[in-house]
Amino acid sequence: MSEHTYTTTRQRRTARTEEDEKTAAESEGLRCPECSGHVITDEGHGETVCSDCGLVITEDSVDRGPEWRAFDSREKDQKSRVGAPTTNTMHDKGLSTNIDWRNKDAYGRSLGARQRQKMQRLRKWNERFRTRDSKERNLKQALGEIDRMASALGLPDNVRETASVIYRRALEEDLLPGRSIEGVSTSCVYAAARMAGVPRSLDEISEVSRVEKSEIARTYRYVVRELSLEVKPADPEQYVPRFASSLELSEESEMRAKQLLRNAKEKGVHSGKSPVGLAAAAVYAAALLTNEKTTQAAVSEVADISEVTIRNRYHELLEAEEELLA
Repeated sequence: MSEHTYTTTRQRRTARTEEDEKTAAESEGLRCPECSGHVITDEGHGETVCSDCGLVITEDSVDRGPEWRAFDSREKDQKSRVGAPTTNTMHDKGLSTNIDWRNKDAYGRSLGARQRQKMQRLRKWNERFRTRDSKERNLKQALGEIDRMASALGLPDNVRETASVIYRRALEEDLLPGRSIEGVSTSCVYAAARMAGVPRSLDEISEVSRVEKSEIARTYRYVVRELSLEVKPADPEQYVPRFASSLELSEESEMRAKQLLRNAKEKGVHSGKSPVGLAAAAVYAAALLTNEKTTQAAVSEVADISEVTIRNRYHELLEAEEELLA
């Protein structure tokens, strides 16, 4: 190949590369802040420059990719060294070694009798080493309780993380002496659910907890006060989507129930009333107003509220709306 042909080929490749980068930049909507020209990312030099005026917009960009190359999925899995992200839901934040419970080797073959005994001893000592002192054992038990209760209540991962952080703070500030681990962990779940906008009633919390409802309420007030947590009063509207979904009601009924609650707030009917009871009554009233079939007994079972409460709040909600429309 002649020198001229080599140069021409190289120029074409360079032009094609720049054209591809220019197209990618245009698709992302990037423009030069000086001349509004096309922006090109130069991966080789770690710079983002304008192809028209030459302005260097960013430099020394970090290459966040791996330092190795892989040509198939198997090779990629073998070379990858990235583990699971750290999480506050585990007492060691997920940084320690965890030995699998299955008695199989890396190739999926079953272990022999001596190897099984050896792995069982290793698991035992691994569990002992993962908790260095009583504080870590306390944290491990509490975080296990938080995860169990959050799973039973169907709470999302962000609520579990928040509850774990609250418990860690309570442990660091020495709030646990004189109180049970289960009581404090339950109050942390209750507070985290309210802070995340997916509240659960005390009755629902006490059903999955190992402590009494009165202890949960008392410990919750203590933790919120001592840690200065910003927990807003529960909004009845936050319970509506869950109740409507459990009763298989339409979106129209859900929106109607929320409107009934807004009218009640405007008239001050909600003051001093249980938000769960108001939400259950609003869902029942909305179902009737939109001609959907449901009963007070079904709503009572879903919301864990008596039918008498639903009837009383139901009339109050309708009266509040009539007064606004009058």
